[in-house]
Amino acid sequence: MSRSGVEDLVLVTGMTGAGKSTVAKMLEDIGYFVVDNLPPQLLDDTVDLFGENHLTTKLGVVVDARSQVFFSELSGALDSLRASGLRPTVVFVEAADDVLVRRQEAARRPHPLRTEGRLLDGFAVEREMLRGLRSTADLVVDTTHLNTHQLSARISSAFEDADEHPLRATVVSFGFKYGIPVDADMVADMRFLPNPFWIDELRPLSGLDDAVREHVLGQGDAKRFLDQYEALLATLTGGFVRENKRFLSLAIGCTGGRHRSVAMAEELGRRLRDHDVRTLVIHRDLGRE
Repeated sequence: MSRSGVEDLVLVTGMTGAGKSTVAKMLEDIGYFVVDNLPPQLLDDTVDLFGENHLTTKLGVVVDARSQVFFSELSGALDSLRASGLRPTVVFVEAADDVLVRRQEAARRPHPLRTEGRLLDGFAVEREMLRGLRSTADLVVDTTHLNTHQLSARISSAFEDADEHPLRATVVSFGFKYGIPVDADMVADMRFLPNPFWIDELRPLSGLDDAVREHVLGQGDAKRFLDQYEALLATLTGGFVRENKRFLSLAIGCTGGRHRSVAMAEELGRRLRDHDVRTLVIHRDLGRE
């Protein structure tokens, strides 16, 4: 439902250095008018200002720790918007602390919540301040292992032509030795399949190569898993749409994230598209060996 002409409101928040500026730029590229660093108490009036003057139907707002003492008012502002009939989509971007520290040091910018002590202390305060918002976010994106292009593709896939695809899925292949994606809604383990790594001619290839793909998908267990997982997702997707859950993140893992998980993620993505689910496939750890 629109409010005063604004039909789509995306609120971008999350950790300093996690990629909020990249998300904002991508939203602008696909047609959103984006306001950065808006104090939360002005959110209601900003929506009315843009809507009543017919400036845009798609509004993006970045709200984060730079608001400092005003940030506590964000929850109330969101509740007010929902009560008026507009359902904001909250995007939360985060990354591991060590990655955030490296990015902040490279940018040579102070953390907005750091007073004295280590830079890491500022991130600890920020993470605690954002804890409640993260738990209720519509879309959580962990950028620890994502480059700018991958993050942009994730946002474009999530928000471009949203009316045509009520459910958006991201399928991420990964290697367990590099850690499970923390933003995954569901995780599947492909280590039950024979590992192409132990076949000399397949070892240097990846799940994107035909030889590996045919080897992995040719396993009877692979087909049975895909058929059953596809049926499970077909059951769940209808419920997700009814419950207004518009974003689904599926993580498909194997040991190193090079062979089995890549081939299975590609095939799962193809099957989801056959069900008219707009799907982006990302291979998080491909090339890290």
